[in-house]
Amino acid sequence: MTDPKEFLYPRGRYHGKFKPEYLAFDANLQEFAQRISYICALQTNGKLSAEEAYQQIKSLWKQLKSSKKQLGIDESAKSDEQG
Repeated sequence: MTDPKEFLYPRGRYHGKFKPEYLAFDANLQEFAQRISYICALQTNGKLSAEEAYQQIKSLWKQLKSSKKQLGIDESAKSDEQG
């Protein structure tokens, strides 16, 4: 692991049913989790206030929900359950 990005932003493998939108959402979800981890660490160490951390997490959550909607995950998951 010589690339600093690999260290700072590790990626796990995708193990779900393969669809391009699922793969894209998995990447978004992993980035969300990594950024939440950094925000929590900064807040715990006193670099961010609790309110700042909350606002940043809230913003990230909205972005994640938006990406799920844009990728059509809700609709495709419902059709997979019925089909």
